[in-house]
Amino acid sequence: MSEAVAQAPKKEKEGIGVFIKETRAELDKTTFPDREEVRNTTIVVIVSVIFFGLYLFVADYIWVYLLDGLSWVINKIAGL
Repeated sequence: MSEAVAQAPKKEKEGIGVFIKETRAELDKTTFPDREEVRNTTIVVIVSVIFFGLYLFVADYIWVYLLDGLSWVINKIAGL
């Protein structure tokens, strides 16, 4: 066994009751958003997803158009 492991302080085993008590204490410190803040944040997320989805759709459509045109030019040059 390594020296670091041998010198590590031993933790006392705590029961489930202590865990629940500490968890409740931490939850009491937590603040949750109100209904209006949740609604506003949800709207921002939905609008952002729609915006970026449309952006990626248009960007993909442009790339497909450009690459199809490029392959057409290459085929004309190569005589295919």
